[in-house]
Amino acid sequence: MAAASGPRASARTSARGRQRRRGVAVAVAVVVVVAALAGGAAAFLLMRPAGAEVASTPTPDPSPTPTPTPLTPAEALLATTTDVNACVVSFSGDGIALDPLLQTQGALYAALPIPRQDGRVFAGWYASAADAAAFAIPARVNGAELVACTDREITLYGSWKTPEENAAENTGVPILMYHQFTTKPEGESGWLRGNYAYLGDFDAHMAHIADTGFYLPTWDELSAFIDGALFLPQHSVIITDDDADPTWLELAAPVVNARGLLTTSFVITAFRSAPTPNPYVLQRSHTHDMHRAGANGDGRMVNDSADVIAADLEQSAQILGAKEVVAYPFGHYNDTAKQGVVQAGFEMARTIEQGYVRIGTDKLALPCIRINYGMGLDALVKLIG
Repeated sequence: MAAASGPRASARTSARGRQRRRGVAVAVAVVVVVAALAGGAAAFLLMRPAGAEVASTPTPDPSPTPTPTPLTPAEALLATTTDVNACVVSFSGDGIALDPLLQTQGALYAALPIPRQDGRVFAGWYASAADAAAFAIPARVNGAELVACTDREITLYGSWKTPEENAAENTGVPILMYHQFTTKPEGESGWLRGNYAYLGDFDAHMAHIADTGFYLPTWDELSAFIDGALFLPQHSVIITDDDADPTWLELAAPVVNARGLLTTSFVITAFRSAPTPNPYVLQRSHTHDMHRAGANGDGRMVNDSADVIAADLEQSAQILGAKEVVAYPFGHYNDTAKQGVVQAGFEMARTIEQGYVRIGTDKLALPCIRINYGMGLDALVKLIG
């Protein structure tokens, strides 16, 4: 067939020309775009500050920061205080899981725990596991001892006895009751002569207690002992003074301080509100203002209502900063007095009745051993061993 000619052929030729021209234009545009992109990358590289590097996947640190070792409970507790005298006391022993306590170096141990377990009697805290196993009384630690730490930490070790072993000890704890003191060997004259202990006798008493290994229970320990929950050895004794007389403060208190013997002074806070004379003297309530006669001539403790008694004791406790135990003025008490003591939040009360504290003793009628003038060392040994 003959090739087409004329106007149609010319039109087709013209269209193919236009297509070729468009293809060339597209190709040129692609080249321009690619070139622009390449130029931009080059410009970016040229504008990048010297020393800068292109971002890449981080390389792991060959020596990562180690995870801090967790603090022990003792270290964590010590970290809560800035007191340079703070000491952390930890506790160890069979079946004992107790949090550590902060104590103060050079002060008496305060509120050491007394664990309780059914079928067991706690036998105290000791300086070492070996001492605890041996029930070594000279190494037994309680609130009669000053805190002494190494590197601001110390561990105490507990031990146990059976109820049968505790009962077999048959301990009777004497609460010694002193009043006034004199430097005169012949004593004082007057109707209160018997109240005055000769200072030489008192010093001999304290030397005997300090040198022959007596254990000095705290009041919370005495309470646990009465409950049958704490073992106290036969050679246990509590030393007390009534009234906080000036002769006690000037003559006798320095003796117990020098010998390091825990003592309780029963203070009439209406007449004395000063701090304790030394670290070894606990000041406890002899009431605020009930050490005087009531309407019938007997002490106010057996004349006033339980509410009045409780209010007086509460005022005394606020001054002293402690409750725990009260000494009945003149030794006078009855059921109403007991009710007032309990209502005020006190757990124990001491009478002037002669006797020893034993397992099961009435905590609101604790007996005592009264010390009168003329009772030398031999007399004391007969009473307490």
